[in-house]
Amino acid sequence: MANRIKQRVAQALPLAATVAAAVLAGCVVAEWLSVASDASDIRAAAETGSLAESASAATAGETDLVGCFRSDPTVPPGETAGFWPGFRGTARDNVAYDGGVPDESWPEGGPEILWSIALGDGHAMPALFGGCLYLLDYDEARGGDCLRCFNADTGAERWEHLYAVKTKRNHGISRTVAAVGGGAVVTLGPQCHVLCLDASTGAYRWGIDLVKRYGTKVPLWYAGQCPLVDGDVAVLAPAGNQTFLCGIDVKTGESVFETPNPGGLLMSHSSVMVLKAEGLRQYVYAALGGIVGVAAEGPERGRMLWRTEVFTPSVVAPSPVPLEDGLLFMTAGYGSGGVMLKVSCVGGEWQVESLFTTDRRFFASEQQTPVFMDGLLYSVLPSDGGGERRQLVCMTPEGERLWASGNDDTFGLGPYLALPGGLMYLLDDAGTLTMARVGRQGFTRLARHALMDGSGRDAWGPMLLSDGRLYLRDSERLYCLKIGQAAAAPRKR
Repeated sequence: MANRIKQRVAQALPLAATVAAAVLAGCVVAEWLSVASDASDIRAAAETGSLAESASAATAGETDLVGCFRSDPTVPPGETAGFWPGFRGTARDNVAYDGGVPDESWPEGGPEILWSIALGDGHAMPALFGGCLYLLDYDEARGGDCLRCFNADTGAERWEHLYAVKTKRNHGISRTVAAVGGGAVVTLGPQCHVLCLDASTGAYRWGIDLVKRYGTKVPLWYAGQCPLVDGDVAVLAPAGNQTFLCGIDVKTGESVFETPNPGGLLMSHSSVMVLKAEGLRQYVYAALGGIVGVAAEGPERGRMLWRTEVFTPSVVAPSPVPLEDGLLFMTAGYGSGGVMLKVSCVGGEWQVESLFTTDRRFFASEQQTPVFMDGLLYSVLPSDGGGERRQLVCMTPEGERLWASGNDDTFGLGPYLALPGGLMYLLDDAGTLTMARVGRQGFTRLARHALMDGSGRDAWGPMLLSDGRLYLRDSERLYCLKIGQAAAAPRKR
């Protein structure tokens, strides 16, 4: 009798385990689905759409970027005409040419908060196009990068695309700005996964794992490079074993150009910028190991034109700052200071000349990219910047330091952007927002407000400003502020 009982128990164990596994799987799927509102529509696989949630699972050690998609058909695009196509706005210079008509004073309670929403831990900020905000978030509960599309007027989520990839916190997780162009939205995730979706519908177009395709080494604090969409081409700097820069057609996912990597340059936290020198547009990237210029137009598009090793910090977070007439300023933190370069073509050969360098206490930046506006450069000095550390400073392109904002106006590692004519918004680490008038005459604070009650954490994501609305965040929440009126006249795109 005892033997028969043991046999029946042994036979029942596999069945019990199977049932338990099925129940567990059902709970996991139910939890995944519960995140969506009741109005969500999970779409099945289709050539013009995306896959359901089961496709988000990583198999054989590879990330399935086709991922999963869900949408809420009750949420339309917003009505704002604002346009901020990616990192640092329309000209990639952090000047809000379509910022609207700003209020030059705030009520006692600060600027009006139109809405705010919770985000995953990080510093990523959205692109703005067609009344929609596109933001690459990280969902720790579900374990994946999540491209989210919001109504820019209300913050309501229209759709999301998630692909599974495990990433641990490391001073935040997501930290890049999405890019829109050619009818597409392109993102670069913390582990160097590139995703391209249809900007209107969210339909999957293509995806690339830069580590697997190009041998990219994921940077120290994950990918900080923000994609550039130039016309119909997504421009990225994988800085891999063989390929330094690449251009990918946003419609087809096919390679337009691939620039060889000379001598093992590595991906930094910097982003690709566009410089015009001698009448030629160039892609400029500050890699670990050197700064490189690549032809951005014509039959030689993708050809490396020049490389310089006059500035090679071990950590690079700011991006190159193009000025005028081939001038290029580059800076970094951790004692690196900065350098002003001159790019020119002599006798058919491109060359780079170092005009002057700047000390970390004179003009430098640890994290944010300096702003060049109305012929002047602006930067917040790094934490090791001496007695004027964390102050906003102003310098001419010739290297003359004009002023510092003073001990009563310091800004940590936070972002700053400007409107043409000299109005600037600055955010400190704890979420205190300052509005100031800047120019040759100096720094004049117009208003200040502790937006997050002085308790914001790591408010480092680059702000965006369009049509009188300022979007900013700390490590866990995105805010939309009304800081002025939309422009009265329609703008051309």
